[in-house]
Amino acid sequence: MPSLRRDLGLLRDRNFALLLAARTISLLGAAFGPVAIAFGVLGLPGATAATLSAVLTAEALPMVALMLVGGVIADRMPRHRVLAVAETCNALAYFALGAMLLTGWAPLPALIVASAASGIASSLIYPAITGIIPDVVPPERLQPANALLGLGGNSARFAGLVLSGAAVVLLGAGWSLMASGALFAVAGVLVALLRPGLGTHGAGSSMLADLRAGWHEFTSRQWLWVVVLQFSLLVMALQAAHGVLGPLVARDELGGAPAWSAVLAGEAAGMFAGVTAAMRIRPRRPILFGNMLVLAAALPYLLLGLSAPLWTIVAGAFVLGATFEVFGVLWSTTMQREVPPEALSRVAAYDALGSLMLGPLGLVLAAPAAHLAGVKPALLGCAAVMILATLAALLAPGVRNLRARDPELPAPAAGSSAATSA
Repeated sequence: MPSLRRDLGLLRDRNFALLLAARTISLLGAAFGPVAIAFGVLGLPGATAATLSAVLTAEALPMVALMLVGGVIADRMPRHRVLAVAETCNALAYFALGAMLLTGWAPLPALIVASAASGIASSLIYPAITGIIPDVVPPERLQPANALLGLGGNSARFAGLVLSGAAVVLLGAGWSLMASGALFAVAGVLVALLRPGLGTHGAGSSMLADLRAGWHEFTSRQWLWVVVLQFSLLVMALQAAHGVLGPLVARDELGGAPAWSAVLAGEAAGMFAGVTAAMRIRPRRPILFGNMLVLAAALPYLLLGLSAPLWTIVAGAFVLGATFEVFGVLWSTTMQREVPPEALSRVAAYDALGSLMLGPLGLVLAAPAAHLAGVKPALLGCAAVMILATLAALLAPGVRNLRARDPELPAPAAGSSAATSA
């Protein structure tokens, strides 16, 4: 088992330290956003739920629609520059939103334009951040690097969850958004200071050709497309259970918001435990091992559906957070070792788009399912979907048999026989 001291030695590496700081600060800025935007927009004269929906949709649509384009850009250009531009775009978008709320001049079209700019920035960030990690750290240190980035991200999200509401109350939504913009700007400066070992990996003759090549790299790996399909169903069920059905049970039977806050706190604690554990484990079959853990992620929804005591549901949420974090680190590390560097951002974009594409459907179906079957049966149904999707993925030979690549070996070249194996 590798030395923890050696893993933590990554923090002394200038490039990784800059990337970790930039990513953590950026996620802290993002954590402030939802509360400030929600209360800031709803506090405008004449604003309704439809106003907030339009603003949020304006951010979500370009993020999803342009994710594949973001993957192509991040594979064609130096990824640290792509990240610097995206963080700067996010900063300008949040400065604009904050200024509109502070001045009171906030017409809906202007709010939509600023939110869309943030969505465009987000479509660049995920493919670029996934691809840049192998540019910054050597292959044998990818897993601890992913774990440390996850630890920083979890810390930022937790701090944002705790501080965002207080910031809106004490500073107001406008200044909270300005603070988010400042954090994005700092992240942009830090990432611009990176000097990664790799940069531009090349490009095809056209964007369409690049997308086709990325699709080939994605579909030629059975373990990759099967797990993405699994997570599209899993995230759909998770959104319904976590976003709508769970809070309904908490409101009606467990004591309301304090009970659901305890569940979320249990999940957050599990996330910290999981990402810490992920630094130490080195399974020989990482995707099989990770998916076996993911089977336990349905636990809190089973317990909610079976009217279990609150403390057991909190414990189940801890398990959910821990298993997802371990899987996430193993998944990112495997993808970075198995996918050619010149196609990594495009494959990451296909991964993100496929995994998240059914999430909104889960939110839409949650209310009708609760009405027709009842809240608790609907929760049990969500748990069943999560378990069955994971068991189905485990039937794929590519998922069961993929062995961890020797970290001393480079990722396979695009179009090689290694790249097309299951």
